[in-house]
Amino acid sequence: MQKTQLTKLSLQSIMISMFGKKNKIDYRYNEGELLNEFSQYIDNTYKQHYSLNKYQSTEFIIDSGHGEGFCIGNIMKYAQRYGKKGGKNRADILKVLHYGLFMLHVHDKATKEANK
Repeated sequence: MQKTQLTKLSLQSIMISMFGKKNKIDYRYNEGELLNEFSQYIDNTYKQHYSLNKYQSTEFIIDSGHGEGFCIGNIMKYAQRYGKKGGKNRADILKVLHYGLFMLHVHDKATKEANK
């Protein structure tokens, strides 16, 4: 298992460690199930053809210092595409969230480097 992969098991472990088993949250907006779906979506991206090599192009883009523009650009692309290509396509929303997660990684990496 790659360290960037979120699995249902690891997500549950994180939630249990943060909130405890007995304090199950009554999500109003189905966040628990949606997080599980998002986790499965991410896991499936690691099985797709463009990620079967040792390195993904996203890694090269981020490592070359272009991660912020790349992530923001893709967030905008898929947000604007929603409702146009394939109708109100749920996959476009998942892509927006996934690039948002990449952007959090880019942000955290830059913040960590700036604080050295």
